[in-house]
Amino acid sequence: MIIDLRSDTVTQPTEEMLAAMCSAQVGDERYFEDPTTSRLEALTAERLGKEGAILMPSGAMANCVAILCHTRRGEAVIIPDDAHAYLWETGQLSAISGSLPRTIPSHKGAIWPEDVERVIVGADSLAGARTSLLWVENTHNTAGGTCTSPEQMQELREVADRNDMAIHVDGERLFNAAVHLGVEAKELAKDADSVQIGLSKGLACPFGSVLVGDAEFIKRARKHKLMMGGGMRQSGFMAAAGIVALEKMIARLEEDHENARALADGLVELGLDIDLETVQTNIVYLRVPPVLMDVNRFVEGIRARDVLVNPPKRGTDRVRMVTHYGIERDDISQAVLVAATVLAGLGA
Repeated sequence: MIIDLRSDTVTQPTEEMLAAMCSAQVGDERYFEDPTTSRLEALTAERLGKEGAILMPSGAMANCVAILCHTRRGEAVIIPDDAHAYLWETGQLSAISGSLPRTIPSHKGAIWPEDVERVIVGADSLAGARTSLLWVENTHNTAGGTCTSPEQMQELREVADRNDMAIHVDGERLFNAAVHLGVEAKELAKDADSVQIGLSKGLACPFGSVLVGDAEFIKRARKHKLMMGGGMRQSGFMAAAGIVALEKMIARLEEDHENARALADGLVELGLDIDLETVQTNIVYLRVPPVLMDVNRFVEGIRARDVLVNPPKRGTDRVRMVTHYGIERDDISQAVLVAATVLAGLGA
């Protein structure tokens, strides 16, 4: 049996999700006549403590719409230099919104207020690009699924308020952060002007993200969504799975976190290099010491034995493994055993 650790995007919907999708009441979303979509949007807004929400086909579109709402062309967005939206969303930050990314370092996924203050350009600057948006990623993918706490968000809010900036949270895995920190998701969203949450990662939906904010923000977001071709008509079939996810799939994320820690502990015992401080949620990044094996040979070896991971991205030597719905503790034990076999020279 294949153990797929490439991403939590490979999850399959639950039987309850499939049943809900088949029986969903639907209407035309453009006329605000899809009751299931309206219910999902209201539920998400309530869970995140915001006035409104809007269902999006993807997190990338939700992020792009947020930028369009918060910035004008030629303005700057402060964003971590290892943020997913900066590295892996096809350059839309600049290509579509015309925004200038002003990068700062992240510290195991966290943003330090002094780094933000250092690069802010105010509206009174004659030649500089005014900084209008601060970008937070929670959990932070490239840092290893690490979490930004409510206290850290409050510090960033204070900086943003002093400098007339909005804050957007790319919260594809925000509920993972909430579960790890033991807080409600609204505590992580309260100091943000907008948040997008992914339905198709650990929550196991087949598609979709939801963007939340105040009523005026959502009004603008709806227009930008249509501009980008995001009108979905009978979107209740998509929304039905999201309702099940928010009602049934959040608490079980702790299981994914426990499996990730067990995987990391097992791989460290084999001599692989993992910063265990970053293993907070469902993502494990590892390095294969060259004295043990070439990293690409390691990846090829475990893939040949049905443990799927992606090879390191160009210019890096890190391998990512992600636990998710459908991965059980026995799968973790088997994955560690396969890694041991390959490192011992018995793999393909």
